Amino acid sequence: MATDLVPEVVQPAAGTSRQAPAPKRKRRTRAQPLWRDLLRYRWLYLLLLPGLAYFVVFKYLPMYGLTIAFKDYVPFLGYSGSEWVGLKHFHELFTGPDFGRLMFNTLLLALLTILFVFPAPIIVALLLNELRVNVLKRSVQSLVYIPHFLSWTIVASLTYLLFSVDFGVIANWIHSIVGGQKTDYVAQAEWFRPLIVLQLLWKQTGWGTIIYLAALAGVDSQLYEAARVDGAGRWRQFWHITLPAIRPTIVVMAILTSGHLMDSGFEQIWLMTTSLNRDVADVFDTFVYYIGITQGAFSYATAVGLFKGVVGVILIFGSNFLAKRLGQRGLF
Repeated sequence: MATDLVPEVVQPAAGTSRQAPAPKRKRRTRAQPLWRDLLRYRWLYLLLLPGLAYFVVFKYLPMYGLTIAFKDYVPFLGYSGSEWVGLKHFHELFTGPDFGRLMFNTLLLALLTILFVFPAPIIVALLLNELRVNVLKRSVQSLVYIPHFLSWTIVASLTYLLFSVDFGVIANWIHSIVGGQKTDYVAQAEWFRPLIVLQLLWKQTGWGTIIYLAALAGVDSQLYEAARVDGAGRWRQFWHITLPAIRPTIVVMAILTSGHLMDSGFEQIWLMTTSLNRDVADVFDTFVYYIGITQGAFSYATAVGLFKGVVGVILIFGSNFLAKRLGQRGLF
């Protein structure tokens, strides 16, 4: 009788699995997590909209105007009504008499910027990092950062006040030491590039210093303590701890700087240009103004600007590729 109460065990057929097949799960599409994240972080994305609108309106939509570089643009005919001429304006640019002079002046200013202006924030940041008096450190940091907020008009005015032949304070001081005939540093062509570099050093060093000081602030202080215990001096600490800590920042800043090598800065160059130094002061930025605005050659000026942009993109991608090949972390 007891055997009747035992349930009968059904043996699986030969060749069949003992486990029941699991129920099929519904596949998640990629759109589901995307919409879920958009709803979850909707307020953050809402804050992102003004920035996106800025880039769309002022950066991407104006790119349609680049088409006039391949046309003989006439304002009355508009973009679509102007005649298509292909690479005519680029041919005129590369074969024209001004291209060599513009390229030489632009590249020479870019080279001087790399040699003198780019390392200046690194050096100042390393020197400030060695200061142990916080009051002195913050005071010096504020003093070198204040010129960043001044416009190029004020910087050019101060340059005229300090280096002009009539009432320049520094010019008169140099003349009292050297003697001889007074030199008008602002008007002379041979002094144009040194003055441009001095302006960049005075105005831009403070901004870069803050970036490198922020990178230095992230260095673990225990590394310096361990180095001092091992007998490492200041130079060894700098070479093996401080410099490697800011190396990724230096690489990123170098990549970003390479994209602006052809961009000499219109406002600064324009304010410092005179009739006596125009041969060395003409760069692509000022040339675009002369040709495009004063002479009305809109298509030719757009071709010059497009050439600058293409070279800048190539330099950014090239420097980023080179940084990765050298074992550094690139920008992208």
